[in-house]
Amino acid sequence: MTTTPVIDAQAAFTGTVAPEGDDRLDQVALTAWFEANVAGFAGPLSVSKFKGGQSNPTYRIDAPTGPYVLRRKPLGKLLPSAHAVDREYKVQAALSATGYPVAPQFGLCTDDAVIGSWFYVMGCVDGRTIWDGAMPGATPASRAAHYDAMVDTLAALHAVDPVAVGLGEYGKPGNYFGRQVDRWTKQYRLSETETMPEMERLIEFLGATLPEQTRTSIVHGDYRIDNLIFAADAPRVAAVLDWELSTLGDPLADFTYFCTAWAQDNGGRSGVRDLDRTALGIPELDDVVARYCTATGRDGLPQIDWYLAYNFFRLAAIIQGIKKRVIDGTASSAHAKAMSERVQPLAVLALNHAVLAGA
Repeated sequence: MTTTPVIDAQAAFTGTVAPEGDDRLDQVALTAWFEANVAGFAGPLSVSKFKGGQSNPTYRIDAPTGPYVLRRKPLGKLLPSAHAVDREYKVQAALSATGYPVAPQFGLCTDDAVIGSWFYVMGCVDGRTIWDGAMPGATPASRAAHYDAMVDTLAALHAVDPVAVGLGEYGKPGNYFGRQVDRWTKQYRLSETETMPEMERLIEFLGATLPEQTRTSIVHGDYRIDNLIFAADAPRVAAVLDWELSTLGDPLADFTYFCTAWAQDNGGRSGVRDLDRTALGIPELDDVVARYCTATGRDGLPQIDWYLAYNFFRLAAIIQGIKKRVIDGTASSAHAKAMSERVQPLAVLALNHAVLAGA
């Protein structure tokens, strides 16, 4: 059984800092771009960087016309298909038109000359970010309502018709898990820094035991409590953030990734395994599965351990990429080094579930 080191994520990741070094943006060039591309914008603007987030550097842009959020690709050598801010912009723009809770999108820049990399600008949604799955300070009833809202919001995403919203070509049809296992195996190999027997066993097992895909939907790819903004005064999801890994695929990948919280200790983050869930008002995994299945018209979710093994394998591969960037000196967050040390524990956790699934 692995344990997660405890951190005060709410304090560590909430708020902004002054950009330093390569994180600084050319404010003159950025102001000119805003004036030409963001409807209703009026300067001057000021820039600060959000403390949270590991992958695409994210900034708060303040101006007389309101706060904005800018996400850009990191600088330096990037892995193929990673940091696709253009895809983030496209999926959120499409979903925004349906009323789905995402931030309003204001513009995409694919000209590296402006600030050194591609970026997009969206609205700054008012509300609360909850980093800790234990939801310290909340009542049991409030926790239960927030967890129900998370499940319902994900089910609503999976009910969106991709073709109807212009996202019919957003991903390849069919064989989602086959393509994902192949993708993350390749990404892991590109950033591999040492041989891990657990990862080798997982690569072999997952590729040989792929579940049948029966549905295709928009999948978020990183759906968890701290990638959501909740309404300030209600258990309602005001915006789903961080769409970097979104595509068309099997909705069960999305849902079972959310379920990984019940297989991880809290440590001040999204995990709820070691919490007294009954006392806190946090639903049990069986209840979460039942609610999602009811909302999406499913009979149940067999072989959940295979899906959990896959999700922890994918997480290990993603964090291996962060570890490689720490070694190369291109990681964008002060918390990247601590996160990079999670690769081995995640690989062990993934293999534990793979064994339960028959590995």
